[in-house]
Amino acid sequence: MSKSPFSWLRSGLVWFWNALDTGRRTVLNLLFLLVLVALAIALFGGGPKSPGPKTTLVLNLKGHLAEQTSGNARDALMNSVSGADSRKTLQLRDVLSVLETAAKDPDITGAVLLTDELDGGGQVILREVAAALDRFKASGKPVVAWGSSYDQRQYLLAAHASEVYLHPMGMVMLEGFGRYRNYYRDALDKLGVTVNLMRVGTYKSFAEPFIANGPSEAAAEAEAYLNNGLWNAYTTDVEKARKLAQGSVMKTINDLPALVEQQKGDLAKVTLAAKLVDGLKTKDEVREMMVKRGVPDAKGKTFRQIGYDEYLARIRPKLTGDAIGVVVAQGEISDGTASAGSIGGDSTSKLIRAAREDDSIKAVVLRVDSPGGSAFASEVIRRELELTRAAGMPVVVSMGNVAASGGYWISMAADEVIAAPTTITGSIGVFAILPTAEKVIDKVGIHTAGKPTTWLGDATNPLRPLDPRVGQLIQGSINHIYADFIGRAAQARKTTPEKIDGVAQGRVWTGEQAKERGLVDRLGTYGDALKAAASRAKLEDYRVVYMEPDVSKVDRIIGLLGGSAAQAVAQSVAQTLGVQWKQSVTLSTGLPVTAANGIAQDLGWLAELTAARKPFTAVTHCLCESP
Repeated sequence: MSKSPFSWLRSGLVWFWNALDTGRRTVLNLLFLLVLVALAIALFGGGPKSPGPKTTLVLNLKGHLAEQTSGNARDALMNSVSGADSRKTLQLRDVLSVLETAAKDPDITGAVLLTDELDGGGQVILREVAAALDRFKASGKPVVAWGSSYDQRQYLLAAHASEVYLHPMGMVMLEGFGRYRNYYRDALDKLGVTVNLMRVGTYKSFAEPFIANGPSEAAAEAEAYLNNGLWNAYTTDVEKARKLAQGSVMKTINDLPALVEQQKGDLAKVTLAAKLVDGLKTKDEVREMMVKRGVPDAKGKTFRQIGYDEYLARIRPKLTGDAIGVVVAQGEISDGTASAGSIGGDSTSKLIRAAREDDSIKAVVLRVDSPGGSAFASEVIRRELELTRAAGMPVVVSMGNVAASGGYWISMAADEVIAAPTTITGSIGVFAILPTAEKVIDKVGIHTAGKPTTWLGDATNPLRPLDPRVGQLIQGSINHIYADFIGRAAQARKTTPEKIDGVAQGRVWTGEQAKERGLVDRLGTYGDALKAAASRAKLEDYRVVYMEPDVSKVDRIIGLLGGSAAQAVAQSVAQTLGVQWKQSVTLSTGLPVTAANGIAQDLGWLAELTAARKPFTAVTHCLCESP
């Protein structure tokens, strides 16, 4: 019996599908095989080709210097597509690794440091890099720095070079530390927004911009003391590196108008006369100088060199053996899960737990760079470190740029706390802030009413005045959390709550000032923290493993989409405080967009607290950053 046309068609489709499936599997298997071959070559292929003798390492540092890259590749792609801020991040660990490896590399004979595209970085991590440059020079390899101009962050690195050159039209801009803040009391009154603040700590000034038109006497005193300490450390460092007389930096700044007049407005010559640089050269003149000192490349147009990124790609981490696990706690502390470059109570605790449960990891270093945030999330992280110590694993805290308020809280369960002299720490205090907008809705004719079963029903509705009984409850809770804070700090520092309270009250200190007051164990670097952890774990040869988060995007989307009617109301307040305010300020006053953005950011933060899911959030935050 002959087959029908439909049978032939069906047989043809089956054959085609089988052929397609076989081809697909073949292609995928080939791709998988290529990946395995590439990995094998990378791991066992003998390493990259030597750059050649008398090679100069070009440290063209581009981007923001930070402890950890924020987000992930997908975030970076989305930022690029949307036009959002997608600045490159330079990880401190990578810069240190490059300098340490190059110092021992016989093919590397020196370095050229270019800082024009270095976009920020706190004082502690800048000094970490500066110390690494000193170690590189101590190995007998000179460092030549060049910049078209230097801001004071860039110059802190350049000052540690063997030679510092500046473009003839450039300048070194040393401005000092400290800034003016915006205060919004009158503006919020005009908007009809009432800010209800509950706090503990005379110096806990985070929320002062929302309740006053200027800083309190205590806040001004504390800020001046902190900034003067940081500035003294900066000028001392620069003067020592440049072999200048003590006080010469401040003298140059104070005499600047007269010095500029003497040099007929030539700021580069003013800088040269002040001995902040060794010479005035264009970039091509520096290149020509390096060609004469080094080995010309194959084409003879420049000197033999290898760039920072290329050299970093050649460095292979050790993959086996006993390890120290490093958990980076960078950014604001929030409840739940956070991506890399920020701190989540649950996600950071998970990293600590993963380190504890890894048999190859023998000690944990918590590297902190955080101004604080949620008190609850801070305690979740502190508890995880406490469990790690209870399991017999040493824990060492290394304080970076900032480890204040909640950042100090998470540092209280360690065998040893090491701060840098210019770390900003302390700020032991707690507050809660609840903005209400009952006057706003009065202006537009909106009314709210209801019959809850208790006086607590809808008690934190931002469209109603805050019930004094609610304020009393929250203040009581804040008092309790503060007592818990200083109690845990006293236990950690082996002293009494009364003595901790004497240096707490929300006041911030430099690392050096904190050491004098017993808030940290000693001053040192990140490298010192690794050595301390290795010593406590009795390790001589060890590798460093960075515990990296793996955050699901689904959780973030759920967080964005979830919420209640109360959150919707809160978002309307956020709109009033944020977008509309920025637009009105920009249009009605002609303020620069950057200024309007800063105002919107401040008020947007205030609105975010209103939109929180809890009735209120106990906040341990210092409103501070490393200058």
